[in-house]
Amino acid sequence: METSMIHSEHKVRDVHGSLTMPIYQTSTFSFSSAAEGARRFAGEEEGYIYSRLGNPTVKALEERIAVLEGGERGLAFASGMAGVSAVLIAMTKANDHILCSNGLYGCTYGLLQMLEEKYDITHDFSFMESEEELRNKINKNTSCIFIETPINPTMKVVDLSMVAQVAKEYGIPVVVDNTFCTPYLQRPLEKGCDIVIHSATKYIGGHGDVIAGLVVGKGEFMNALAMAEQKDIGGVLSPFDAWLLLRGIKTLHIRMDRHSSNAAEIARKLKEHPRVENVYYPGMENHEQKSIVKKQMKTGGGVIAFELKGSKSEAQNFMDRLELIQIAVSLGDAETLIQHPATMTHAVVPEEKRKEMGIGDSLIRLSVGLEAVEDIWHDMNQALQS
Repeated sequence: METSMIHSEHKVRDVHGSLTMPIYQTSTFSFSSAAEGARRFAGEEEGYIYSRLGNPTVKALEERIAVLEGGERGLAFASGMAGVSAVLIAMTKANDHILCSNGLYGCTYGLLQMLEEKYDITHDFSFMESEEELRNKINKNTSCIFIETPINPTMKVVDLSMVAQVAKEYGIPVVVDNTFCTPYLQRPLEKGCDIVIHSATKYIGGHGDVIAGLVVGKGEFMNALAMAEQKDIGGVLSPFDAWLLLRGIKTLHIRMDRHSSNAAEIARKLKEHPRVENVYYPGMENHEQKSIVKKQMKTGGGVIAFELKGSKSEAQNFMDRLELIQIAVSLGDAETLIQHPATMTHAVVPEEKRKEMGIGDSLIRLSVGLEAVEDIWHDMNQALQS
């Protein structure tokens, strides 16, 4: 995989033989004749028409992520939520039902609420801890199962192989948001799942300078997604942003190794600190789902959640005293970022539902960056002490 991140061939090269994929920063493509244009619109001839329908730089990214996830086709979107929206719209119709992991990104939760209010597409949440629980939650209208693992921000882990096995008994596709792991740490399609989604804004981009989403799956579904939801809704990625992601992917494996090793060390130190109540990190030896983690994840990744001994105001006060670490709601950047889910990324989720998901007022999410781990801990320790 490390070699594929760097050497996956792009099929379109410019006349100068550029080693790096060129940026085809164009909205449209000209035809050599009217007949050629007619053939391309009719699907009788391969070639580019208009960048909303396809672009060489974007296609190179889509091919790269398909290779890395082990899927038949990838598609690029203008954001992670554009990818989530396109997939869920493609998989549902009025009066359908979506079964979700008990914990989701706040905007995904907001999308589910909108689908229910406008189109009577209902949803339920499940801890997905056993086959029996899953079977009890599936109903005759369930059109897909949507999973985050690790779950944002509680870091709970879902057994992908188990869910995929049950879902196949009912003929229900399984969609996995793989943002926290990337294909370097976890490959859901190999576990029997059907669709993988990434907010490529995060680790795949890796530098905090692009907003993007990626979707990978089997050819038939992905072709239909490209011709309908991607083309007609139009949440497509720009060529320049695709180029930024292609650049980011080349160092993904190196960055993820460092994110993971730094996170493991910070999690260990937090666990030992007297002002910390609980630490949630899949890479910890005492993680309650250790057997699942070892089965489907290469390492614990770069995100930690922890609870302070105190209230919301004390959690916010701790964050305000940080000097090196930045208060920001994204993750996967070179910089270490920290945020308060209850009032930030998951503020849209009603308080009762947040607490049911495990998102309390003292819970903090930390995206551990690439700095020297000693410097990250020094900053955290001084804020905890003060």
